[in-house]
Amino acid sequence: MNLNSRAEIERMHKIRNSKILKELMDKDISVIFDDPLENDMILNMGPQHPATHGVLRCVLRLNGENIIKLVPELGYLHRGYEKLAENMTYHDFIPFTDRNDYLAPLSNNVGIALAIDNSLGIEAPPRAQWIRTLVAEIARISSHLMAMGSTCLDVGAVTMLLWTFTEREKLYDIIELITGARFTTSYTRIGGVANDIDDATLAKLKDWLDQFPNEMRYFEKLVHKNRIFVDRIAGIGIIEPEKAIALGLTGPVLRGSGVARDLRKDMPYLVYDQLDFNVITFNDCDVWSRYMVRIEEMKESAKLIRQILEKMPKGRVKLVEPKSVLPDKQDVYTKMEDLINDFMLTNFGAAPEPGETYTAIEGPKGELGYFIVSDGTGYPWKLKIRATSSANLQGLPAMAEGSMIADIVAIIGSIDPIMGEADK
Repeated sequence: MNLNSRAEIERMHKIRNSKILKELMDKDISVIFDDPLENDMILNMGPQHPATHGVLRCVLRLNGENIIKLVPELGYLHRGYEKLAENMTYHDFIPFTDRNDYLAPLSNNVGIALAIDNSLGIEAPPRAQWIRTLVAEIARISSHLMAMGSTCLDVGAVTMLLWTFTEREKLYDIIELITGARFTTSYTRIGGVANDIDDATLAKLKDWLDQFPNEMRYFEKLVHKNRIFVDRIAGIGIIEPEKAIALGLTGPVLRGSGVARDLRKDMPYLVYDQLDFNVITFNDCDVWSRYMVRIEEMKESAKLIRQILEKMPKGRVKLVEPKSVLPDKQDVYTKMEDLINDFMLTNFGAAPEPGETYTAIEGPKGELGYFIVSDGTGYPWKLKIRATSSANLQGLPAMAEGSMIADIVAIIGSIDPIMGEADK
């Protein structure tokens, strides 16, 4: 099979959208539970389902094996992170962001730190900005490896999940050397990062980069020419670019519909304007396209990390700003002024000027934004998180309606949702 054949993908899509199914979908179904057709069935998929990537409930209306209507339902975690943020200082909230998209905690850390910096009107030192960019790209590869493995698992290719987990473990070893933790890192700080990265750790990262392309080629050989795997994900979950934009989809889900929207290029932050990389898009608008965007983005992230290792300057990794940034511990223990500043910031927090700021980064799953409303105190009056997964799940009904029930698993996997951030 020619994987680049648009005609082949369109043929498979047409099979799944037969004339009979179109006639069913054209009928007036105003509410999924009202007036069921004679042969229709209502089915709950989740929230306790291994393929819903967390506690996601999908209410399906089926005619035979065809999905006529789908309603995704969130709300099974009740985490209340945005309300918690209003009752703690900005610095105290940083560890909570690890638990949102828990497959990319470093990226979340970078996003909240950049948002707080912007609210305070400060900027991290150059080396800290390069390090933030570095760990954000490490997080992107880690997250996409998980997406690759879980997508394959969702359609029956179990081996791939084990292989991608192995590669992620190698990255976690490096993350532990950088941050002191493997999973919930809490690495960023207001005005910088918690600690510098030593040369030995950077050397280990370079060694990992040297072996990564061969591992990726090995992964791709296993599944990308496997007819069963390709048939399960090509030509299903179609969402056209106009619909994707209208629903507010971002990240690989949007770029899989051919829309070259990437905040790293369109609204550069940190040091992305000093780096050379491509925005990956695929135009077939299906599960295969969204899957392939993530595969190619891992290669681009590896290219970015190499550039960062070559260009990263020396210097401080945290800003010296007594009213906003916690001083180094050695200074707290030896200097009275820093001890006082540490006490004041720990107890009362850094206080931005009253006003509103919105800061967004290109997270692994798309636009991750933080809307901060300050009343001039050290506690946010409002901290709204634009969680990528909850936004992207808006596209699930459009992708699923018209598909087969067996396809819903692959379609959910192609969105790559994390319910920790979707139901924040």
